[in-house]
Amino acid sequence: MTNESTTIPTLELNDGRTIPQLGFGVFKVDPAETERIVTDALEAGYRHIDTAAIYGNEEGVGRALAASGIARDELFVTTKLWNDRRGAADTRAALGESLEKLGLSHVDLYLIHWPTPQTVSPVETWETLATLRDEGLTTSIGVSNFDERYLPAILETGVIPAINQIELHPQFQQRAATALAAEHAIAIEAWGPLGQGKVDYAATVIGEIAERIGASWAQVTIAWHLASGRIVFPKSNRRERMDENLAAAGVQLSAADVAAIDALDQGAAGRVASDPAEVN
Repeated sequence: MTNESTTIPTLELNDGRTIPQLGFGVFKVDPAETERIVTDALEAGYRHIDTAAIYGNEEGVGRALAASGIARDELFVTTKLWNDRRGAADTRAALGESLEKLGLSHVDLYLIHWPTPQTVSPVETWETLATLRDEGLTTSIGVSNFDERYLPAILETGVIPAINQIELHPQFQQRAATALAAEHAIAIEAWGPLGQGKVDYAATVIGEIAERIGASWAQVTIAWHLASGRIVFPKSNRRERMDENLAAAGVQLSAADVAAIDALDQGAAGRVASDPAEVN
Protein backbone atom coordinates (compact mmCIF):
# COMPACT_ATOMS: atom_id res chain seq x y z
CA MET A 1 0.00 0.00 0.00
CA THR A 2 1.58 3.26 -1.07
CA ASN A 3 0.95 6.97 -1.18
CA GLU A 4 3.30 7.99 -3.97
CA SER A 5 6.69 6.85 -2.58
CA THR A 6 5.50 6.10 0.97
CA THR A 7 4.96 2.47 1.87
CA ILE A 8 2.66 1.78 4.80
CA PRO A 9 4.25 -0.87 7.05
CA THR A 10 2.23 -3.79 8.37
CA LEU A 11 2.49 -5.74 11.62
CA GLU A 12 1.72 -9.38 12.22
CA LEU A 13 -0.68 -9.91 15.12
CA ASN A 14 -0.54 -12.77 17.60
CA ASP A 15 -3.40 -14.50 15.73
CA GLY A 16 -1.39 -14.59 12.51
CA ARG A 17 -3.29 -11.76 10.83
CA THR A 18 -1.65 -8.60 9.55
CA ILE A 19 -2.67 -4.99 10.12
CA PRO A 20 -1.54 -1.75 8.46
CA GLN A 21 0.51 0.02 11.13
CA LEU A 22 -0.70 3.47 10.07
CA GLY A 23 -4.42 4.03 9.66
CA PHE A 24 -7.12 6.69 9.75
CA GLY A 25 -9.42 7.34 12.72
CA VAL A 26 -12.88 8.89 12.64
CA PHE A 27 -13.37 9.77 16.32
CA LYS A 28 -15.47 12.96 16.53
CA VAL A 29 -15.90 13.07 12.76
CA ASP A 30 -19.32 14.57 11.97
CA PRO A 31 -21.57 11.79 10.62
CA ALA A 32 -22.75 14.17 7.89
CA GLU A 33 -19.13 14.63 6.75
CA THR A 34 -17.85 11.11 7.31
CA GLU A 35 -18.38 9.75 3.79
CA ARG A 36 -16.48 12.68 2.24
CA ILE A 37 -13.67 12.57 4.78
CA VAL A 38 -13.17 8.80 4.58
CA THR A 39 -13.29 9.01 0.78
CA ASP A 40 -10.48 11.56 0.93
CA ALA A 41 -8.51 9.29 3.27
CA LEU A 42 -8.91 6.29 0.98
CA GLU A 43 -7.86 8.38 -2.02
CA ALA A 44 -4.81 9.54 -0.07
CA GLY A 45 -3.80 5.91 0.39
CA TYR A 46 -5.13 4.85 3.79
CA ARG A 47 -6.51 1.31 3.92
CA HIS A 48 -7.01 0.94 7.68
CA ILE A 49 -10.11 2.72 9.05
CA ASP A 50 -10.93 2.84 12.77
CA THR A 51 -14.49 3.64 13.87
CA ALA A 52 -16.84 2.69 16.73
CA ALA A 53 -20.56 2.31 17.35
CA ILE A 54 -20.59 5.30 19.70
CA TYR A 55 -19.09 7.59 17.06
CA GLY A 56 -22.36 7.47 15.14
CA ASN A 57 -20.59 7.47 11.79
CA GLU A 58 -20.34 3.80 10.79
CA GLU A 59 -22.85 4.37 7.99
CA GLY A 60 -20.73 7.12 6.46
CA VAL A 61 -17.67 4.91 6.68
CA GLY A 62 -19.59 2.13 4.97
CA ARG A 63 -20.75 4.37 2.13
CA ALA A 64 -17.20 5.55 1.52
CA LEU A 65 -15.87 1.99 1.50
CA ALA A 66 -18.57 0.84 -0.91
CA ALA A 67 -18.03 3.74 -3.30
CA SER A 68 -14.25 3.40 -3.27
CA GLY A 69 -14.08 0.32 -5.46
CA ILE A 70 -11.20 -0.94 -3.30
CA ALA A 71 -11.19 -4.71 -2.91
CA ARG A 72 -12.38 -5.86 0.51
CA ASP A 73 -9.20 -7.81 1.17
CA GLU A 74 -7.18 -4.60 0.78
CA LEU A 75 -9.11 -2.89 3.59
CA PHE A 76 -8.78 -3.21 7.35
CA VAL A 77 -11.87 -2.03 9.24
CA THR A 78 -12.16 -1.76 13.01
CA THR A 79 -15.25 -1.00 15.06
CA LYS A 80 -16.03 -1.22 18.76
CA LEU A 81 -18.72 -2.43 21.15
CA TRP A 82 -20.16 0.37 23.27
CA ASN A 83 -20.57 0.27 27.05
CA ASP A 84 -24.33 -0.25 27.11
CA ARG A 85 -24.05 -3.55 25.24
CA ARG A 86 -22.78 -6.45 27.32
CA GLY A 87 -23.37 -10.19 27.50
CA ALA A 88 -23.74 -12.79 24.76
CA ALA A 89 -27.04 -11.75 23.16
CA ASP A 90 -26.46 -8.01 23.28
CA THR A 91 -22.90 -8.26 22.01
CA ARG A 92 -23.96 -10.39 19.05
CA ALA A 93 -26.78 -7.99 18.23
CA ALA A 94 -24.47 -4.97 18.49
CA LEU A 95 -21.96 -6.41 16.04
CA GLY A 96 -24.79 -7.25 13.67
CA GLU A 97 -25.98 -3.64 13.80
CA SER A 98 -22.47 -2.35 13.13
CA LEU A 99 -22.02 -4.70 10.18
CA GLU A 100 -25.32 -3.54 8.70
CA LYS A 101 -24.32 0.11 9.03
CA LEU A 102 -20.89 -0.55 7.56
CA GLY A 103 -22.32 -2.64 4.74
CA LEU A 104 -19.89 -5.45 5.51
CA SER A 105 -20.19 -9.18 6.15
CA HIS A 106 -17.34 -8.99 8.65
CA VAL A 107 -14.98 -6.50 10.27
CA ASP A 108 -11.27 -7.07 10.54
CA LEU A 109 -11.11 -6.13 14.21
CA TYR A 110 -13.80 -5.88 16.88
CA LEU A 111 -12.96 -4.32 20.25
CA ILE A 112 -14.63 -3.97 23.62
CA HIS A 113 -14.49 -0.18 23.84
CA TRP A 114 -14.03 0.28 27.63
CA PRO A 115 -13.73 -2.08 30.60
CA THR A 116 -16.52 -0.27 32.55
CA PRO A 117 -15.23 -1.61 35.89
CA GLN A 118 -18.20 -0.43 37.96
CA THR A 119 -20.70 -2.37 35.86
CA VAL A 120 -20.87 -5.99 34.71
CA SER A 121 -17.74 -8.12 34.30
CA PRO A 122 -16.40 -8.10 30.72
CA VAL A 123 -15.66 -11.84 30.72
CA GLU A 124 -18.89 -13.10 29.11
CA THR A 125 -18.71 -10.33 26.55
CA TRP A 126 -15.09 -11.18 25.76
CA GLU A 127 -15.87 -14.86 25.34
CA THR A 128 -18.70 -13.87 23.00
CA LEU A 129 -16.24 -11.90 20.87
CA ALA A 130 -14.22 -15.10 20.53
CA THR A 131 -17.32 -16.93 19.34
CA LEU A 132 -18.10 -14.19 16.81
CA ARG A 133 -14.53 -14.44 15.56
CA ASP A 134 -14.87 -18.20 15.16
CA GLU A 135 -18.05 -17.62 13.16
CA GLY A 136 -16.23 -15.28 10.78
CA LEU A 137 -18.08 -12.09 11.75
CA THR A 138 -14.77 -10.51 12.80
CA THR A 139 -11.30 -11.62 11.82
CA SER A 140 -9.48 -10.48 14.96
CA ILE A 141 -10.65 -9.42 18.42
CA GLY A 142 -9.24 -7.13 21.05
CA VAL A 143 -9.92 -4.63 23.77
CA SER A 144 -9.66 -0.89 24.19
CA ASN A 145 -8.65 1.01 27.34
CA PHE A 146 -7.86 -2.18 29.26
CA ASP A 147 -4.73 -1.10 31.10
CA GLU A 148 -2.80 -3.17 33.63
CA ARG A 149 -5.75 -2.91 36.05
CA TYR A 150 -8.28 -4.49 33.70
CA LEU A 151 -6.40 -6.62 31.17
CA PRO A 152 -5.67 -9.47 33.63
CA ALA A 153 -9.37 -10.45 33.79
CA ILE A 154 -9.34 -10.89 30.03
CA LEU A 155 -6.09 -12.85 30.05
CA GLU A 156 -7.47 -15.24 32.67
CA THR A 157 -10.03 -16.50 30.13
CA GLY A 158 -7.21 -17.97 28.06
CA VAL A 159 -8.41 -16.05 24.99
CA ILE A 160 -5.65 -13.54 24.32
CA PRO A 161 -6.52 -10.27 22.59
CA ALA A 162 -4.74 -9.46 19.36
CA ILE A 163 -4.77 -5.75 20.19
CA ASN A 164 -5.18 -3.36 23.10
CA GLN A 165 -6.08 0.16 21.99
CA ILE A 166 -5.12 2.73 24.64
CA GLU A 167 -4.45 6.43 25.02
CA LEU A 168 -0.75 6.79 24.30
CA HIS A 169 1.37 9.77 23.29
CA PRO A 170 4.81 11.05 24.28
CA GLN A 171 3.91 12.44 27.71
CA PHE A 172 1.65 9.46 28.56
CA GLN A 173 3.29 6.22 27.49
CA GLN A 174 1.42 3.70 29.69
CA ARG A 175 4.53 1.66 30.37
CA ALA A 176 2.89 -0.83 32.75
CA ALA A 177 0.07 -1.53 30.27
CA THR A 178 2.43 -1.87 27.33
CA ALA A 179 4.76 -4.16 29.27
CA LEU A 180 1.87 -6.47 30.18
CA ALA A 181 0.72 -6.51 26.57
CA ALA A 182 4.21 -7.35 25.38
CA GLU A 183 4.30 -10.40 27.68
CA HIS A 184 1.42 -11.82 25.64
CA ALA A 185 2.41 -10.46 22.21
CA ILE A 186 -0.61 -8.14 22.24
CA ALA A 187 -0.13 -5.28 19.80
CA ILE A 188 -0.67 -1.76 21.10
CA GLU A 189 -2.78 0.72 19.17
CA ALA A 190 -2.28 4.31 20.29
CA TRP A 191 -5.35 6.50 20.32
CA GLY A 192 -4.90 10.22 20.79
CA PRO A 193 -1.39 9.68 19.39
CA LEU A 194 -0.70 13.41 19.02
CA GLY A 195 -2.14 14.38 22.40
CA GLN A 196 -5.58 15.37 21.05
CA GLY A 197 -4.43 18.95 20.56
CA LYS A 198 -4.02 19.37 24.32
CA VAL A 199 -0.22 19.21 24.41
CA ASP A 200 2.18 21.59 22.65
CA TYR A 201 4.56 18.94 21.43
CA ALA A 202 6.04 21.35 18.88
CA ALA A 203 7.59 23.22 21.84
CA THR A 204 9.39 20.08 23.07
CA VAL A 205 12.32 18.10 21.72
CA ILE A 206 9.89 16.85 19.09
CA GLY A 207 9.87 20.30 17.53
CA GLU A 208 13.66 20.40 17.59
CA ILE A 209 13.88 17.03 15.85
CA ALA A 210 11.27 18.12 13.30
CA GLU A 211 13.22 21.25 12.41
CA ARG A 212 16.47 19.32 12.09
CA ILE A 213 15.13 16.61 9.78
CA GLY A 214 12.72 18.77 7.80
CA ALA A 215 9.46 17.22 8.98
CA SER A 216 6.46 18.47 10.93
CA TRP A 217 6.15 17.82 14.67
CA ALA A 218 3.14 15.59 13.94
CA GLN A 219 5.14 13.52 11.45
CA VAL A 220 7.93 13.09 13.98
CA THR A 221 5.44 11.97 16.63
CA ILE A 222 3.79 9.47 14.28
CA ALA A 223 7.21 8.20 13.20
CA TRP A 224 8.10 7.71 16.88
CA HIS A 225 5.00 5.54 17.36
CA LEU A 226 5.84 3.50 14.27
CA ALA A 227 9.48 3.06 15.31
CA SER A 228 8.25 1.88 18.71
CA GLY A 229 6.18 -0.87 17.10
CA ARG A 230 2.76 0.61 17.78
CA ILE A 231 -0.24 0.94 15.49
CA VAL A 232 -1.46 4.50 15.09
CA PHE A 233 -4.40 6.15 13.34
CA PRO A 234 -4.38 9.96 13.46
CA LYS A 235 -7.48 11.78 12.19
CA SER A 236 -7.93 14.92 10.20
CA ASN A 237 -10.74 16.52 8.23
CA ARG A 238 -8.28 18.10 5.80
CA ARG A 239 -6.81 16.27 2.82
CA GLU A 240 -3.45 18.03 3.06
CA ARG A 241 -3.08 16.95 6.68
CA MET A 242 -4.09 13.40 5.79
CA ASP A 243 -1.29 13.36 3.20
CA GLU A 244 1.16 14.81 5.72
CA ASN A 245 0.30 12.21 8.35
CA LEU A 246 0.53 9.36 5.87
CA ALA A 247 3.95 10.56 4.71
CA ALA A 248 5.18 10.11 8.29
CA ALA A 249 5.64 6.44 7.41
CA GLY A 250 8.67 7.56 5.42
CA VAL A 251 10.20 9.64 8.24
CA GLN A 252 13.29 7.99 9.73
CA LEU A 253 14.27 8.71 13.33
CA SER A 254 17.58 7.81 14.91
CA ALA A 255 17.75 5.72 18.06
CA ALA A 256 18.76 8.90 19.89
CA ASP A 257 15.67 10.70 18.57
CA VAL A 258 13.40 7.89 19.77
CA ALA A 259 15.08 7.91 23.18
CA ALA A 260 14.69 11.69 23.48
CA ILE A 261 10.96 11.41 22.83
CA ASP A 262 10.69 8.45 25.22
CA ALA A 263 12.08 10.76 27.91
CA LEU A 264 9.01 13.03 27.65
CA ASP A 265 6.90 10.50 29.54
CA GLN A 266 5.16 11.93 32.63
CA GLY A 267 3.41 8.77 33.73
CA ALA A 268 -0.18 9.15 34.91
CA ALA A 269 0.22 12.92 35.08
CA GLY A 270 0.48 12.97 31.30
CA ARG A 271 -3.02 11.62 30.65
CA VAL A 272 -5.19 14.11 28.74
CA ALA A 273 -8.37 12.02 28.26
CA SER A 274 -10.59 9.84 30.44
CA ASP A 275 -9.28 7.35 32.99
CA PRO A 276 -10.88 3.94 32.30
CA ALA A 277 -11.75 3.73 36.00
CA GLU A 278 -14.18 6.61 35.49
CA VAL A 279 -15.89 5.49 32.27
CA ASN A 280 -18.90 3.32 32.98
